[in-house]
Amino acid sequence: MDIPKGRKRGTDLLLEGIDGPSDLKKLDLAELTLLAEEIRQFLIQNLSKTGGHLAPNLGVVELTLALHYVYESPKDKFIFDVGHQAYVHKILTGRKNRFDTLRQKNGLCGFVKRSESEHDVWEAGHSSTSLSAAIGMAIARDLRGDDNKIIAIIGDGALTGGMALEALNHIGHEQRNLTVILNDNEMSIAPNVGAIHNYLGKIRSARQYRKAKDELEWLLRKVPAIGGKLAATAERVKDSLKHLLVPDGVLFEEFGLKYFGPIDGHDIQKLIETFRQTDDVQGPVLIHVLTTKGKGYSPAEQDAHKWHGVTGSYKIESGQVVKPVGPPMYTEVFGETLIELAALDERIVAVTPAMPGGSGLLGFAQKYPGRMFDVGIAEQHAATMCAAIALEGLKPVFAVYSTFLQRAYDQVVHDICRQNLNVIFAIDRAGFVGADGETHQGVYDIAFLRHIPNMVLMMPKDENELRNMLYTAVDYNDGPIAVRYPREAGIGVAYDAVPQIIPIGTWETLLPGDSAAILAIGPMVRVAEEAAELLKREGLSVRVVNARFVKPLDEDMLRQLGREGLPMLVLEEGSELGGLGSAVLEFYARSGMRGVSVQLAGVPDHFVEHATIKEQRQDHGLTAEHVAARLRTMTMRQRQRAT
Repeated sequence: MDIPKGRKRGTDLLLEGIDGPSDLKKLDLAELTLLAEEIRQFLIQNLSKTGGHLAPNLGVVELTLALHYVYESPKDKFIFDVGHQAYVHKILTGRKNRFDTLRQKNGLCGFVKRSESEHDVWEAGHSSTSLSAAIGMAIARDLRGDDNKIIAIIGDGALTGGMALEALNHIGHEQRNLTVILNDNEMSIAPNVGAIHNYLGKIRSARQYRKAKDELEWLLRKVPAIGGKLAATAERVKDSLKHLLVPDGVLFEEFGLKYFGPIDGHDIQKLIETFRQTDDVQGPVLIHVLTTKGKGYSPAEQDAHKWHGVTGSYKIESGQVVKPVGPPMYTEVFGETLIELAALDERIVAVTPAMPGGSGLLGFAQKYPGRMFDVGIAEQHAATMCAAIALEGLKPVFAVYSTFLQRAYDQVVHDICRQNLNVIFAIDRAGFVGADGETHQGVYDIAFLRHIPNMVLMMPKDENELRNMLYTAVDYNDGPIAVRYPREAGIGVAYDAVPQIIPIGTWETLLPGDSAAILAIGPMVRVAEEAAELLKREGLSVRVVNARFVKPLDEDMLRQLGREGLPMLVLEEGSELGGLGSAVLEFYARSGMRGVSVQLAGVPDHFVEHATIKEQRQDHGLTAEHVAARLRTMTMRQRQRAT
């Protein structure tokens, strides 16, 4: 057997010799098992410095090794659902030496990235897309007359997404050759919920069905063929056995996929044997693999939810995550405030699509378990369910990340806003999100929400205003209302003793000024104040407006600003196309006011790569220094025009 260069039996240098999938195929089973442990140690060590999705990747080490051992990437295409469980895939495809740059600016992406490697064939940051991609690639392959394999790797949590079930339905209809690997670890980000989760639990506990079915098929093959009658009888016997031992039947076989499993996802030999066994099966195949999220690292195994994604560094020995000291995160403020409001109003219920922890609702769930609903990875269902709850007179609070709300756009338009239903949207991770990068940036929700009739949209300048906005939203009874807030800590302000209702559509002037005006929302308000302070030293008096309502706008204040003729800069951490700045320009276009000078400072027409939030703001000119520089130019031009 060929051993990679530098490999010595009994040493820990095996991973150093793996620069691509071809190197993996030189190893024997014992070496693959050793390599799996080396990869786990590599992940634990590296992610302790960079952060990242530790638990999901520790759980798929053997699975990824077996896939690359049996198949020929990139000819054979691995389609990872979501993509954050592809770190092992990255290690095995020549990127292990760049792991110190993971999720950092200009470094390795935390998700599959086509521009990084020819082995990355599909990009996804949202779940439940892999099966649609797989059948699409299988159709294209067959139309071209190629013979490569298509392998989709999807988690059990992703099967709660309706899109995955739509794809399963079509895969069963098409009957094209492709393989679905169901990575069943009983988790998505949070523990899975729902009927599909319960069904998979029955399969996990009913291995006798697979054993009995295999034995029956073996016996039937031994019986000489005596016509179609026996074959038909045999199929009926198999179906009866199936329904006897697994009362709900084998769902995937009913969908038209040949089911294999459940298989121990940490048994490399069994995985390799199964992949080879199914390689020549005609039609779609589903291989059910059982894995442990966080495998091999005790803290991650004990709390896979916490270790799903680690935002910062951690101490390997203790598992202690290093957290910055300071004001609470906006997410925490939301969760604590909702508990307070729920004590005052029993109509309040919370709904989340598989994000109870990330959305700050764990405390609410503990306090009010009967009023908390985790629907799984099903944003569309969550939105329409909230519509029906509101229709019946309750106050549903839909807690969702900005990036995931995109998935429920039609339901927001058709089921909530069109019927003018009083659903409260708590939109977390609005604005830049940092290391998660392109697929998770929350910079589009303003653009896709503000143009929908009946929608009210607001964003707080600090954590106290967030509390007041939530109080305002609960008090509001005239239709849908949304509060968006960032993925960062507050600024440490004191809370009002009693939450205050903010008049809908009103802005506030925070700093007076007659040289120029900044209209800012959210975290950009503080940037505006800092820029105004810089310019004050130069003799420029800049008015800072907290434009906290994106819809409706404070039209009275806009008219006043237009009459004064102040040059205005609209400052937002969101898309310039369709954002707050666009709304201001539209207002002045409708009003017919002439000579109004408005410039926009936001996110231009491109996707934002992974980096820190600070770096992303710097790159997009959303810092006090950049804003001050733009205002200097604007006021100078204003003076020149005046003379």
